[in-house]
Amino acid sequence: MNMQSTTLPSADIASGAKRATRADYQTSDDKDMLRAVRSITQDLGEARPGLYWPDMLASTAVGYAGIATAILSSNLALSIVAGLVASLALYRSLMFIHELTHIHRNALPGFRTGWNLLVGIPMLTPSFMYEGVHTIHHKRTQYGTIEDPEYLPLALMKPWSLPLFVIVALLAPIALLTRFAVLVPLGALFPAIRTFTWQRFSSLSINPDFRRKPPEGDFAKRVLWQETGASVWAIAVLGSTYWLGWKPLAIALAIVSLTALLNQLRTLVAHLWENDGEPMTVTAQFLDSVNVPPPGLAAEIWAPVGLRYHALHHLMPSMPYHDLPEAHRRLASELGQGSTYDSANHPGMANLVGRIAKSTMLKRS
Repeated sequence: MNMQSTTLPSADIASGAKRATRADYQTSDDKDMLRAVRSITQDLGEARPGLYWPDMLASTAVGYAGIATAILSSNLALSIVAGLVASLALYRSLMFIHELTHIHRNALPGFRTGWNLLVGIPMLTPSFMYEGVHTIHHKRTQYGTIEDPEYLPLALMKPWSLPLFVIVALLAPIALLTRFAVLVPLGALFPAIRTFTWQRFSSLSINPDFRRKPPEGDFAKRVLWQETGASVWAIAVLGSTYWLGWKPLAIALAIVSLTALLNQLRTLVAHLWENDGEPMTVTAQFLDSVNVPPPGLAAEIWAPVGLRYHALHHLMPSMPYHDLPEAHRRLASELGQGSTYDSANHPGMANLVGRIAKSTMLKRS
């Protein structure tokens, strides 16, 4: 495989007529860009507990306070506003699961356990559902292939696949409640159900053909306590309807469904989804991914905890979320407009959804 650096014609760059695309670098990397990424950001990358803990704790506290207000308030308008605030705050809290898959296990003592106890288990998304899965998405030879649990060629699929992809997220809270309150206890009695549940319903993935391998070693121990805790909590939540009725649970599920919907919209625009199963170079993977950098502020809400720099994250998976803005600023300044790096920057969600939707209509209508 030819791995020599390639560049776009200078005339194209100067005129802005052509942005670099995944196809330009399918088999050859932009080595100049990759060297710049390493050299310009080498002093960054240390996870800072003083930022992680307050951010996660404050977001979680606001989220749960919002749910409580939405349930207890007799004022409909206040309940709706509180529910929206809760959904956004819990969304930010939940996105720390992405950080947990990349930071070194000794970088933030106690953070993984604390996050699972405060967020992962109560929200029925313990970290085992992402750990060991998301890292496959970052493997050089598996990104964008049929082995990638987090990739579908959405831009090459039928037009109806996009609304279906988004709307199905509304059912996620009910699916999680069923998984932990029903399938986990049944799996303890029937090994076949346990195997089926683990293979098919134990990953935050979008590839329906992905089958998860059994956990091993220390990870299996973490799975046991996280899954047991989530199962006990799910059963308790369902049991609470006997004394409290269904209204509190229905409100909570509606709030979490909105959170799941927002996350699915973010997932829809995290990549361009234009690869049809072929292995790609690092540069091609970068260009198939998306940055939505400042000055816009909206992306900080729908792509929190550094996820607005998703393309940059694919170049530096272990970079803490709080260092990504500075890394982007340096690279954008050094490499400039018209560079390969600049080609992964996009203006916003609406533009990206429109691009993917247009692609589905042109290619498969």
